[in-house]
Amino acid sequence: MSIFKDKTLLITGGTGSFGNMVLKRFLESDIKEIRIFSRDEKKQDDMRHHLQDQYPPEVANKVKFYIGDVRNRQSVDIVMRGGVDYIFSAAALKQVPSCEFFPMQAVETNVYGTNNVLESAIAHGVKNVVVLSTDKAAYPINAMGISKAMMEKVATAKGRQLGTNAETTICCTRYGNVMASRGSVIPLWVEQIEAGKPITITDSHMTRFMMTLNDAVDLVIYAFEHGENGDLFVQKAPAATLDVLAEALIQTYAKINPKYGETKVKIIGTRHGEKIYETLVTREEMSRAIDMGNYYRIPCDGRDLNYDKVEGGNPDIDKMEEYHSHNTARLDVDGMKELLLKLTFIREDLGLQPRAKAREIRSE
Repeated sequence: MSIFKDKTLLITGGTGSFGNMVLKRFLESDIKEIRIFSRDEKKQDDMRHHLQDQYPPEVANKVKFYIGDVRNRQSVDIVMRGGVDYIFSAAALKQVPSCEFFPMQAVETNVYGTNNVLESAIAHGVKNVVVLSTDKAAYPINAMGISKAMMEKVATAKGRQLGTNAETTICCTRYGNVMASRGSVIPLWVEQIEAGKPITITDSHMTRFMMTLNDAVDLVIYAFEHGENGDLFVQKAPAATLDVLAEALIQTYAKINPKYGETKVKIIGTRHGEKIYETLVTREEMSRAIDMGNYYRIPCDGRDLNYDKVEGGNPDIDKMEEYHSHNTARLDVDGMKELLLKLTFIREDLGLQPRAKAREIRSE
C-alpha cells in the first residue's frame, strides 16, 4: 500500500512532459484518480487516446480531464470539486525567449496562476501541494526566471503563513535542465542530426544541469513525502557543457547511421535571457540548506517583520558558495552518452526497446 492509495491527485499543466511521466509512474498503482488540468484540449485528446490504446479501461479511466486555466480562479475551483488530496503544480510558461518578449504573460501564468492554485487548495482542504520551479529562478536574469522566482516567493509565503501542523502543506521543488522535456534542446538537435544539418549551439562553454524526467518525478515525490510548509527541495545533479552534450548525441546516433557521425556544430550565439551557467541553490540558501544525501532541503526563513528583534545579519553567508552547473560534478562525453541512454525515445531510436509512440514524438 502506498501513500497515494485511494487518493486523488491533481496535476496542473498535466498534459506536459512532467504530467505524462507522472501517469507512467502512478497509473497502474493503487491511486484512485488523477486529474489532468490544462487549457489545451488537443493535447488532452491526444493523451486520452494514448491512454485508451495503452491501458485497460479500468486503468485508463482513472484519469479525468478538465479544461481550464490557472489564470482563472473559477476554473481552478471547479477542478477541486469532489475532493482533491494532493496537487503537483506544473502549469507554467517556461520558454525563455517567448517570456522575454511577453513578460506579463509569464507573470499571469507563473505568479497569479500559481497563487490561484494555492488559494483554491487551501480553501478546499488539499493535504499537500508541491510547486515545480526551475534553476532559472535562482539569481534570475530573464523574465521566465524572475516570474518563477516570484512564484517560489508566493508559495513560500503561503507555507510560512500556514505554519506547522496546518491542514495544507505547501512546498517547492527546483530542478535544472530536464532532458528531452517538451521544447528542450535534445529533440531539436536529434532532428538536426537526422536532417543532415549542423547542430546549432549558442555557446559551447555553457553548462547545464542534466536530469531525466524520472529524476524530476523522484524529486517531487521526495518533497511530497518529506516537505514542511515553506520548504524548497533541490536534487543534486551532474552538469555538462553544451559541446559535450552535442558530441555525445552525435556519437550515439552514429550507431544508427555512420553519416550522422559527420554532423557539424554551428555556434549561433547566446539567445535572449540565457546564462552561461545555471544556479540551483543560491549562496544565501546554502547557508540554511540541510544536506539530505541526494537532495538539499532548504527551510523557509522563519523570521517575521519585526526586524528589531534580530541584531545583525547572517555571517555564515559570506562563507558559502552557491551550487551551480559550473561547480557540480561534470560529465564527460562517455558519461553523457550513458545518461542519454536513459531517455525513452533514444532507446527506441537505437532499437533497445519497442517504440511506444510515433517516431516524430521526441519528448519524454
